[in-house]
Amino acid sequence: MNRTSSDLASIDFSCPATSSEGNSWNLKISSWNVNGIRALVDKNGLEYLQHEKPDIFCVQETKCPKKNIVSEALVEGYSTYWLSGDSEGYSGVGLYTKVKPISVKYGIGIEAHDQDGRVIMAEYEKFNLVVAYVPNAGRKLVRLKYRMEWDVAFRDYLVDLEKKKPIVLCGDLNVAHQEIDLTNPKTNRKTAGFTREERDAFTALLDCGFVDAFRHLYPDVTRAYTFWTYMMNARAKDIGWRLDYFVISKSLLPNLCDSVIRKDVFGSDHCPITLFLSI
Repeated sequence: MNRTSSDLASIDFSCPATSSEGNSWNLKISSWNVNGIRALVDKNGLEYLQHEKPDIFCVQETKCPKKNIVSEALVEGYSTYWLSGDSEGYSGVGLYTKVKPISVKYGIGIEAHDQDGRVIMAEYEKFNLVVAYVPNAGRKLVRLKYRMEWDVAFRDYLVDLEKKKPIVLCGDLNVAHQEIDLTNPKTNRKTAGFTREERDAFTALLDCGFVDAFRHLYPDVTRAYTFWTYMMNARAKDIGWRLDYFVISKSLLPNLCDSVIRKDVFGSDHCPITLFLSI
């Protein structure tokens, strides 16, 4: 059976890693596709925050308009920002932050891509944070054409944004970049999230001066998954995909301490990921 609850007390949330310059981390950012913020609250999933204690916590697939965010989803010590799409119960992203951002903007400025509530940008003193829930290409790839249009527009948005400050992008990017990033690459080449088109688009993003933080630190680590379908007892069997990322500007590499996957935190079909920076 797939587990639904976490033994949080048994997880070591500390981080002894330092940056390439030998500096300890002083900023922790966590990200989680929660598959419904209200469902997560019902499962006591936000207890995770009490143990992880991130400075910034980004959530995707909230499936809830701001007006319907329950009080139990608000956490003392964090300011919150929410964005939902035009269709209730679909998509949506959120941001919890201990340090109030200089500014917060919603969407990427293109109406055709901003209807689903997929992007929040928060400006901080030394970087711009982007939390994103990238569109899925759909069963039988019915939305692959739209996904390709999104990928180009989103890449252009990030490249332009980086001209102002370095970027930390996090979220469910709905792509397993390399064969190492999913259990069954050979049988999923025509499955949403692992098409050549989606993978090449992610490569094109990295080629614009960005780095997949986890793979930079752990290029050969296998079974580093962040998503498991609810079907076929996949999580218990660890048949998964790495769909959730921290992508950072190359200029932030000297600040990078660690990027970790919290596989033992349950409550969604994804698990949280956490980035440690010295900044």
